[in-house]
Amino acid sequence: MKYTDGLFYRMAQEVANDYPEIEYQEVLVDNMCMQLVQKPELYDVLVMENLYGDILSDLCAGLVGGLGVAPGANIGDGIALFEPTHGSAPKYKGQNRVNPTALILSGMLMLRYLGEETAAANLEKAVGDVILEGRDVTYDMKADRNDPTAVGTSQYADAIIAKLG
Repeated sequence: MKYTDGLFYRMAQEVANDYPEIEYQEVLVDNMCMQLVQKPELYDVLVMENLYGDILSDLCAGLVGGLGVAPGANIGDGIALFEPTHGSAPKYKGQNRVNPTALILSGMLMLRYLGEETAAANLEKAVGDVILEGRDVTYDMKADRNDPTAVGTSQYADAIIAKLG
């Protein structure tokens, strides 16, 4: 990978040279997986090709509860896109079953980006409160995925809305 990803590395090094105040380091994706599990607090920004981004975002999502709770933000110069890291789940279409946390928290990140700090904080707290209570959550947030008390997508969202008042 050190050699086949050469163009990306060369361009990253070139750009890094323009910003000496920012620490630049190259790490292979397998080692970065270990680093993120052992010492995630050491990293603020990771720049990588799409494949490695997919690998590392899935790893990090697993550390915080799974793909269903991992929001995503792609922020550039004057433009941003917010989405769940997991993409879509067409096999669950119309089943009122999927966990919408990643999408809701992506909306929270968008609110932050837009400067709506109070709305973002309120939404984040409402989501956290519902998850902490553990009552009105989807099957994937239950200790037992077959727990009959798990609620559907819309009931979970309604519980968050209720917390928002």
